[in-house]
Amino acid sequence: MSNFVIPVHDLMHRAGTMREMHTKIHLESELGAGLARVAKGGEIDLKLRLESVHEGIYVSGELQTDAQGECSRCLDPVRMPIKVDIQELFAYSLEVEDDLLVQDEQIDLEQVIVDSVVLNLPFTPICSEDCLGLCPECGVKMVEDPNHAHEAPIDSRWSELKKFSKERDN
Repeated sequence: MSNFVIPVHDLMHRAGTMREMHTKIHLESELGAGLARVAKGGEIDLKLRLESVHEGIYVSGELQTDAQGECSRCLDPVRMPIKVDIQELFAYSLEVEDDLLVQDEQIDLEQVIVDSVVLNLPFTPICSEDCLGLCPECGVKMVEDPNHAHEAPIDSRWSELKKFSKERDN
């Protein structure tokens, strides 16, 4: 049985019945890719309200987890708290192809949780708003040396004259 499966036999076909639950899910695989992700072995904290309605089981609540990644400006490690509200209906019968179903008196929250977490991961995480990033020429962190500068590059049209200067110096 998956970590994401919740039994709902006590709520089935009993409209108006409700149950609240608080649980933690340990991830067996990484969520997300790119600069931000929730690591394998990470934990998702769920606070849910399961309500029986005529059409199925309505799940609402919030999830919290921590994502890790790299700052898109300076490449330092970054930890990002993720907090997402979820709301989903698990239907008793399939009416639309995209419906989630109650199967064997259980609901599987995996797709709901994965979608919620991955869609809320920052595309370009940053360590702080004032992060200056890296120097594009040498890679030094600009926050460590804000006055960092390089000589202005010589216009390539004048590069042949630079050779004459080197010959004269020799």
